[in-house]
Amino acid sequence: MSRVIIIGCGGVAQVAIHKCCMHSEVFTDLCIASRTKSKCDKLKEKLQPKTKTNITTAQVDANDYDALVKLFKEFKPEIVMHLGMPYHNLVIMDACLECNSHYLDTAAYEPEDVSEPVWRKRYEERRKEKGFSAYFDYAYQWEYMEKFREKGLIALLGCGFDPGVTQGYVAYAKKHEFDTIETLDILDCNGGDHGYPFATNFNSEINLREVSSPASYYENGHWIEIPAMSVKHEYYFDGVGKKDMYLLHHEEIESIAKNFPEIKRMRFYMTFGESYIRHMNCLEDVGMLSTKPIMYEGKEIVPIQFLKALLPDPATLGARTIGKTNIGCIFTGYKDGKWKKYYIYNMCDHQESYKEVESQAVSYTTGVPAMCGAMLILNGTWKDSGVHTVEEYDPDPFIDLLNKNGLPITESYEPIMVD
Repeated sequence: MSRVIIIGCGGVAQVAIHKCCMHSEVFTDLCIASRTKSKCDKLKEKLQPKTKTNITTAQVDANDYDALVKLFKEFKPEIVMHLGMPYHNLVIMDACLECNSHYLDTAAYEPEDVSEPVWRKRYEERRKEKGFSAYFDYAYQWEYMEKFREKGLIALLGCGFDPGVTQGYVAYAKKHEFDTIETLDILDCNGGDHGYPFATNFNSEINLREVSSPASYYENGHWIEIPAMSVKHEYYFDGVGKKDMYLLHHEEIESIAKNFPEIKRMRFYMTFGESYIRHMNCLEDVGMLSTKPIMYEGKEIVPIQFLKALLPDPATLGARTIGKTNIGCIFTGYKDGKWKKYYIYNMCDHQESYKEVESQAVSYTTGVPAMCGAMLILNGTWKDSGVHTVEEYDPDPFIDLLNKNGLPITESYEPIMVD
């Protein structure tokens, strides 16, 4: 019997909630909490007749520590799955510590206001020390390690697909395919078509901040930073075809570098079409991607948040999106003294995802791993307390759950190399 709170009711959260309700033997009591309670109530009304999971709902501001503590103490969750904005990671972790609950999220912490002086000072120090400029990184959450260990609690960071499954793939490759991994390329391809001139497939505010950040890769123990979208390759993706992919900075490389220091080079690529790049560049040029508040007709607004309100909600794209995603990892390294290549990936169909949980595949590929990670914590399979990322745990039960819950692996020993 497990009591679980899911914070958020957007596309990813809705997938995870659907999936939790398919495993009522584990997720016996589920509270859906969001700033907009009506969305939670609507989802409960849809799912409750189809599941044995007892669903309740709550209104909560994820940035309000006192409100979170009040909710957590009333509901008494064993784990809190934070599937909302990463701006709130730290305050929710604080509330989990106060109320003795495990914690899980799908993306590394970043601040909402990147001009805040105290944070900015620390950011500039970190940027010079580590060598990358992206606002999101694990450092702030890793500092909670001893606090969670002292309470015997787990904080599982970045348990979506990338980050999340990609780190599980690294652990799986090291356990089963390699004695030593030399290189890693993470490839994220969304071959879906939603029909809009411009829309993002996950939270537009986070997506656009991520993509417009300077790119970087990790080589020989150091970060190498390059201008955003300055490295492009055409790659043939199984189930999708040829796509242009661009090198980006991504948080899982930070944790993989920490946990697998043997890997000499790590890169992350994501596909984008010409229309997306053209729209994004234009919006950036006119200041619409800015996080700095401006005054408009006597009111303070944040340009990127205003843009988010104008763009289609990713949670509404499912019914109209066709095509597939293909996300995975290409490795080179040595096994028994012999050099080898290995590619492990997943293909997910947008329309099949919609038929199952009324969501497009980008939300599906993030929400399903979150449910799987929570299940492994609740059933005691993953039990080392502290703050961890997926690759620090045994990958086999995680991969097994993914295979059984809609995200099966495909393997290749002769992959097309990026370069």
